[in-house]
Amino acid sequence: MNIDRLEQIDAYTWRLNPETGMHVPAILYGDEALVRAMDDKVLEQAANVARLPGIVQASYAMPDAHWGYGFPIGGVAAFDAGAGGVVSAGGVGFDVSCGVRTLLTGLKRAAIEPVKPLLADALYADIPVGLGSHGKIRLDAKGLDAMLKGGAQWAVEQGWGEARDLARIEEHGRMEGARPENVSARAKERQRAEMGTLGSGNHYLEVQEVTEIFDAGTAQSFGIAEGDMVVSIHCGSRGLGHQIGTEYLRLMQAAAKQYGIALPDRELACAPIESEVGQDYLGAMRAAINCALANRQILTHLTRQVFARVLPAARLELLYDVSHNTCKFEEHLVDGERRRLYVHRKGATRAFGPNHPDLPAAFAETGQPVLIGGSMGTASYILAGTSRSETLSFASACHGAGRSMSRHQATRTWQGRQVIDQLAERGILIRSPSYRGVAEEAPGAYKDVDAVVRASDRAGLARLIARLEPIVCIKG
Repeated sequence: MNIDRLEQIDAYTWRLNPETGMHVPAILYGDEALVRAMDDKVLEQAANVARLPGIVQASYAMPDAHWGYGFPIGGVAAFDAGAGGVVSAGGVGFDVSCGVRTLLTGLKRAAIEPVKPLLADALYADIPVGLGSHGKIRLDAKGLDAMLKGGAQWAVEQGWGEARDLARIEEHGRMEGARPENVSARAKERQRAEMGTLGSGNHYLEVQEVTEIFDAGTAQSFGIAEGDMVVSIHCGSRGLGHQIGTEYLRLMQAAAKQYGIALPDRELACAPIESEVGQDYLGAMRAAINCALANRQILTHLTRQVFARVLPAARLELLYDVSHNTCKFEEHLVDGERRRLYVHRKGATRAFGPNHPDLPAAFAETGQPVLIGGSMGTASYILAGTSRSETLSFASACHGAGRSMSRHQATRTWQGRQVIDQLAERGILIRSPSYRGVAEEAPGAYKDVDAVVRASDRAGLARLIARLEPIVCIKG
């Protein structure tokens, strides 16, 4: 990226002052190397988001930002419905509520290493993974609607998980305001056999070792210590979320024209929040959030069953579950005034600080766990929300490494078998149905996650707590 148009506020904050049509500035977070490495499209897209009606304070790009559909991936923007604010499916993303949950095993590496191949094979056998993967669960129309309304709460009621999990999930496992009737028959059909599946792309289940602690007090509060083994699950709303995004983008293109919204980019199709299309989308999107929460809950249950067979001493307690691709109605402080806003986070993680009323009591003093997944074969991180991030980014942080290379480029650069062998030499076992999928997600196709989380920490978006290194990865 050419940074000549940017004003450097500090070592990790860059500002594009309002240009033609921009209602607010665009703010990019990252050190100079990260910002220069961003494609020029990130700045263009962040500036275009700043041109949408009703946007408040700024259009933000996190340190892992890269080009996306309409909004940059890693983009954050809040809109005021009372000021003509809009909702955009492109500002949420196609994989609605793609997110990460981390489970504490209570084990050290010495307990897992002797059975690591057996554990990897058992997880791969029991966790459906890959493009179009189907699980053993088949939901009828009534069951689908109940899942879309109930989320992880529904899953627990069906026997997939434990009630105590719910306190450790955003929205306590159930997003209010979901309207299954706003989800098309086609979207529901795509999801009918996909509950309890990982899918493909950058989704994964990893067994990870805590290799470094940065904040001992918070780590202890989270229940983690150096040498501990954890399990992280990264997936979302599968085919249902993608179908909802596709269908509502078309409806929003018509709505924007109907309401006289001049789109700087047709991919920024949107509708006034208070319009019929806007409200219909929010109801469908909330249903997709519940779908993703239920899916991760079922996957947690399946994972616990595997560990119970292979490593009965493991306990697999849920640390937290966070979502990335959402639009949520939240209260934030803007210019000294509390305002209720619709916060779009696309490839960005909610990061509430200490004493936030929406956090469970366990995190009142520490702030919310912010779970950052790395690329395949690289580190992941646990951070914690800060009070500063409230004013810096509507309490938002990065969500991962962020791609630096297209999937097509990656498959021309690496071979899947080669990547698997190289990672095995480092003690990381990969199980995947697709060599092509492995090549697409090669570690070199992503930005340096260490630099991304360091920038998030130093910019004040979230605090570094722990580093996690994978030893087993199940992926599509």
